[in-house]
Amino acid sequence: MLEHLKALLLGIIQGLTEFLPVSSSGHLELANYFFGERGIPKDQVLMTVTLHLATVLATLIVFRKDIQSILKGVFRREKSALQYAGFIILSMIPAVFIGLVFEDVIDALFDSNILLVGSMLILTGIGLLVSDKVKGGKLQIRNASALLIGFAQAIAILPGISRSGATIGTALLLGVNREEAARFSFLMVIPVILGKVALDIIQGDYTHTTLPFTVLLVGFFAALISGYFACRWMTSIVRRARLAYFGWYCLTIGLIGVAWVLVIR
Repeated sequence: MLEHLKALLLGIIQGLTEFLPVSSSGHLELANYFFGERGIPKDQVLMTVTLHLATVLATLIVFRKDIQSILKGVFRREKSALQYAGFIILSMIPAVFIGLVFEDVIDALFDSNILLVGSMLILTGIGLLVSDKVKGGKLQIRNASALLIGFAQAIAILPGISRSGATIGTALLLGVNREEAARFSFLMVIPVILGKVALDIIQGDYTHTTLPFTVLLVGFFAALISGYFACRWMTSIVRRARLAYFGWYCLTIGLIGVAWVLVIR
């Protein structure tokens, strides 16, 4: 029963923080750190894959009309759809390159490094406070902006850097209108997460897993449901320029994490 409650908590954390600009990786690292050896460290990759699949499904549900429109346009060879699909592919390049070339270095960062997580959450908080001051322009996504937003996504591989916060903030600073900034941020991550999940499944060895299927199921639906509502909420938040609240939240959590390592522990 305790494992089910932990899976429920991890699922809710993943679902909310994947879309809200507070860093899902940072919060999961904090959660796993405080769960300690009594958590599910041996099966963490399997749980991570499950939670990521749930959040991708949540994104597909929320943006199903946009995705259908893009896919239909691509098959019909419509210029606008092909162009937008090209922007998404272009935005993937930095994250894919860094993820493949520096995989071992990145994995080492996800090892209860609370000082790093806290520091990056502070950086995320500052970035959100700055980007919240930007009114947003009237521009749409173009090749240059897609690539720059892709670099922001690559930087967000660091635990504690919010992917949605980094990509949406970068888009706003580039003059992209708020609704398009949120839309592109969530659409561009779908192929990246699916690729990462596929790689984890191929490389993973789950034959000796001790994690019951029901635990994975609880985590999956917790992430799916919370992710669905968080994704819809986030698009509304960006339109109304409310990122500062999350900025102050990230600053607070980051400072607590740094203080825990340097002072309390």
